[in-house]
This record gives sequence, C-alpha cells and structure tokens, in this order.
Amino acid sequence: MQDVDVAEIGRQLAAGDESALAEAYERWSRLVYTVALRSVATQADAEDITQAVFISAWRSRGSFNPQAGNVPGWLLAITRRRIADHHRKRRDEVPLDNAPEASHDAPDITDQVSVADEIDELGEPAGQIIRLAFYDDLTHQQIADRLDMPLGTVKSHIRRSLLKMRARLEVTHAAAL
Repeated sequence: MQDVDVAEIGRQLAAGDESALAEAYERWSRLVYTVALRSVATQADAEDITQAVFISAWRSRGSFNPQAGNVPGWLLAITRRRIADHHRKRRDEVPLDNAPEASHDAPDITDQVSVADEIDELGEPAGQIIRLAFYDDLTHQQIADRLDMPLGTVKSHIRRSLLKMRARLEVTHAAAL
C-alpha cells in the first residue's frame, strides 16, 4: 500500500478497509505523537493519546468525507480533541489544594480547554460546524457540502456561535480576574 496516495487512503479508510488504517498509522502516527507530546507532560500520555486518536479515527471512519478534507488534517483535528479530553480529565483529577501553580512562561492550556468546552456547549449542529471550520480548517462551502446544508445556514451558525462563545468567555475571563 506504499504507493497509495493520501486521497486513496482516505477513501479506503472511509470504506472500512483495515489496511488503510494501518497505512494511516504508519504514515501519520509520528505526527500525531509529536503534536501530543508537545501538549502533555509525559511520553506515556502522548502514546496514550496517539492510540486514542487512531481508535477514534477507526470508530468514526463513517463520518470522514475524503472529498471534504484529507486524512492527516482529520487526524490532527481528532488529536486536538483527545488532547483537550486529556487535559480536562487531568484537571478534574487534581485536588485544588494540591494543584501546581501555573507558570507564566508556559502557554495556558486552560484557555484551549475552555474553548473546547464552549464548543461542546453550543450543541449540534453548531458545535459540529465550528469544529469543522476551526479544527478541520474547512471553508464555509466545504462545511455546507459535507453537512448538506445551505451555505447561508452554515455562515449564520458560525456567526451566532462565535458571538455566543465570545460573550461566555468574556464573562468567564472577567470572573477569573
């Protein structure tokens, strides 16, 4: 399967071909692992996230549309969600009295988790549309095509969702100050 191009791997994966999943893992597991490792504390956590990404990819293969995006971009979108899940889980596990002090030099992962939480709060189809726009980097037209929605509806969902998220994040940020 070495000579198969990215688009063909996507088509085969969407069709449920296990060898396409193996090829995707062979080609992009290192990329997924590297992105995960840059976002988590240990190699073991990055390995767990990498495994979770490919399990998620296999389980959600039916929702992958090879015409709307490519496999590496889709895997990176899943990676970002698994990283956010990881941080959310860790945050929920740490007792507040033992929580480490935040470093001012490190990027604030809580902002990323807050945004992921806000997207989840939007409900569907708005949350799905925002994820496709920002995690999968699809254009409004690509989203409309993928979800079989009118372009104006997609644009309206994005605008309303961003306004809602901004308002809620501003309130959350103000409360933290």
